[in-house]
Amino acid sequence: MRVFYFKYLITRMEYNTKRNTLTIREYGRNVQKMVEQLKLIEDREQRNEAARAIVRTMDQLNKNTETASNKADSIDYWHKLWDHLFVMSNYELDVDSPFPKVEKKEVKPVMEKPDYNKHHIRLRTYGRNMERIIKEVSQYPEEYRNRLSKPLVNHLKMLYLTFNRDSVNDNVIKQQLSDLSDGLITVPEDYLLTPTKELNQLISNNAFFVTPPAKNKKKKKKKKKANPAI
Repeated sequence: MRVFYFKYLITRMEYNTKRNTLTIREYGRNVQKMVEQLKLIEDREQRNEAARAIVRTMDQLNKNTETASNKADSIDYWHKLWDHLFVMSNYELDVDSPFPKVEKKEVKPVMEKPDYNKHHIRLRTYGRNMERIIKEVSQYPEEYRNRLSKPLVNHLKMLYLTFNRDSVNDNVIKQQLSDLSDGLITVPEDYLLTPTKELNQLISNNAFFVTPPAKNKKKKKKKKKANPAI
């Protein structure tokens, strides 16, 4: 007998994954089922009577909460219960409500995630902005590219020294400038880059960053007050 009863319970068991989503959790699963059955009643008078009975049930559930105490005589309170009834029916319930039927609110569109910059940085030591500058200069005529190649390669060396002050190979810096410009910007082999010691001194003195000169504030001379005793 017990085995039969246990098998009966298993066949009658309902899982949450197979149930409808609870629209308003405060009223529980049973009230949600009552609303679903309410929509199936064809006779309008019986449907109205059942709707009023469900609202009274919702009122009884609310009386057990602190938020609903001393609100049973309020029109707004009953208006809210009827609104909740329509919401739980997915706004499909057709009954004679003592209050205007609540309208379904439009769902706000989901904000799209911003497209983050996924540009691949070829040499992180120099950063994305430096790569853009080199790419822009590589589009210049050959005369301008040759003129700007020397300050560019010295600037790359200075950037490199901010991360590694122990050792730096000038030929490597020249080759990296050529690689970043796809071979359009080249430095003569006999050109000597700015000495490492001099660049390190500029970095130590924060000369790497250009800052506007400080304004000299003129001190206002205080006027001597006349002595009233004179």
